[in-house]
Amino acid sequence: MTTSMTAGPARNKGAYGPATAGLRWCALVLGAVLLAGCASGPGANPNDPLEPYNRSMTRFNDDVDTALLKPVATAYKEVVPSTVRTGVNNFFGNLGDAWSFVNSVLQLRAEEALSSLVRFNVNTVFGLGGVFDVASEMGVERNRQDFGLTLGRWGVPTGPYLVLPLLGPSTVRDTAALPVDMQGNLVRQVDPVSTRNSLYALRAVDTRASLLGAGAVLEGAALDKYSFTRDVYLRVRAQRSERPGAHDANGDDMGGVLPPEPDR
Repeated sequence: MTTSMTAGPARNKGAYGPATAGLRWCALVLGAVLLAGCASGPGANPNDPLEPYNRSMTRFNDDVDTALLKPVATAYKEVVPSTVRTGVNNFFGNLGDAWSFVNSVLQLRAEEALSSLVRFNVNTVFGLGGVFDVASEMGVERNRQDFGLTLGRWGVPTGPYLVLPLLGPSTVRDTAALPVDMQGNLVRQVDPVSTRNSLYALRAVDTRASLLGAGAVLEGAALDKYSFTRDVYLRVRAQRSERPGAHDANGDDMGGVLPPEPDR
C-alpha cells in the first residue's frame, strides 16, 4: 500500500516536469531582460527597449555560432547529399504541419487548418513519413503557425523584441508561448530519449545548414546587422499574424529569418 501511494506522485511529477522546466526557463529569461531593460536610454527603439541586452545576447549567439554551429553545419552540407538534406528538411517540416494544424484550429482559421491537415496526412502516407513533400507538388501550400501567433490572433500584444540564448530573435509574447510550442513538438513524443535528442540535434544542424548563405546576404545588406535582423523579424511576424502563411516581399517563410543564399 505504501508503494502504491508514493508511486502516484512520482509519476505526476515526471509528467509535468518538461512543461514546468520550460516555464521556469522562460521566467528566468523574462526576469533577466526586465532587469536589463532598466538600462535602456530614452532614445531606444520603441519596439526594442531591451536593446542593450539584446545586442549583448546577439554577440554571444554569434560567438557560439562561429565556434560550433556553423562549422558543424558546413560539414553537414559538404558531406550529406542535397537529396538527403532535402528529405531531412521535409521530414521536420511535416512534423511542423501537425502543430500548425492545431494552432489554425485554435485561431478558428478553417481554410488554413484544412490545408495543414491535408499536408500532414498526404506527406505522412504518400511521402514516406514526410521525407517527400508530395503535398507541395499537389499545390497545397504550407501555413506555418505557432502558439505565439495564436496568442496574437486573440489580441495578445507582441511586447518588446527579445533575443534568446541560442534560439535568436523572438518577442516577449513568443517567448511566453515557447513552453506550449515545445509541448506541441512531435519530436517530444519519441522514445528512447537518446533518439529524441539525436533528432533535436539533427534539426538544429539542418536548420543552420539551410541558412549558411544568409550570413553573406546579411553582411552586404545593412550597415547594422542587428537592426536589420530585428526589423525583418518583426515585420515578417506581423505579416504572418495578420495573414497566415503570408510571405514578405522576398518570399521569406522562415519566421523572420533571412532567406538562404542560392547555391552557386
